[in-house]
Amino acid sequence: MGRSGRVAGVELGGTKCIAVLATPDGEILEQRAVATGDAPSRALAELTLILDGWWQGGGFDALGVASFGPVQLDPAARDYGHITATAKPGWRDTAVLAPLSERYDVPAAFDTDVNGAAMAEGRWGAARGLNDFAYVTVGTGVGVGLIVNGRATRGLGHCEAGHMRVARVPGDTFAGACPYHGDCVEGLAAGPAILKRLGVAGEAVAADHPVWDLVADALAQMVQALVSSTAPRRFLLGGGVLAQRPDLIARVDARVRALIGDYLTLPAEDFIVAPGLGTKAGPLGPIALALGDSSLRG
Repeated sequence: MGRSGRVAGVELGGTKCIAVLATPDGEILEQRAVATGDAPSRALAELTLILDGWWQGGGFDALGVASFGPVQLDPAARDYGHITATAKPGWRDTAVLAPLSERYDVPAAFDTDVNGAAMAEGRWGAARGLNDFAYVTVGTGVGVGLIVNGRATRGLGHCEAGHMRVARVPGDTFAGACPYHGDCVEGLAAGPAILKRLGVAGEAVAADHPVWDLVADALAQMVQALVSSTAPRRFLLGGGVLAQRPDLIARVDARVRALIGDYLTLPAEDFIVAPGLGTKAGPLGPIALALGDSSLRG
């Protein structure tokens, strides 16, 4: 860590973007939000003004950018640091890393918002001490930050388990709400899916409504597939939908155990839990990325 003892971060979200100034131990010194909107140039300019103020007012030693996706994480790619095939109006094929980082002479890290939140949970939250875990957020979409052997997964791209296709509950004919895949996990379990299915937002739906069984089943099938493929030791389930219905965590856990049966031995406790950082996981995500090793920068 350099002279300032401060780290800056930007979390780009579908509704709002958050700029954060923090210490290396995760203490948030300042946090400011701007509307994401449909004009990237305006949001990025506002965020840069905030970063400029911190830079001129004492500086920072590293910068992390954690963005909604999909994003290009391959530093060898022409569009590295870009948001790519997003459904967010105005943001498709938008460069975000360079506009936010190129004016500051500090190391800059870039990853997805859910990978950032996962790394924050690993550093300060409910996944401390674990090298293999998953952070799942269920809100406007379903995002998964998948950490394997201490690193966020790579390959063709970052983890997109929220767009996994799963078996339908018999008798459920809802077409789904995902603009790309219809009835993928996101299209069945995210907030817009509940709204499209019922005509009301999830917070207005009673806890005993049958829709929650369908939501829990879709999420459980996704978790079961991840258990069978990368074997996370813990799943952290957060986001707006889970915040409104925290009882879903236990229902997902029970369903996962039923799906797996006796084939694999799962931890008896603390396997599927709420994030330890609560609402701070997202804003601390880019801070954790900035503090991380080079593997998190591509």
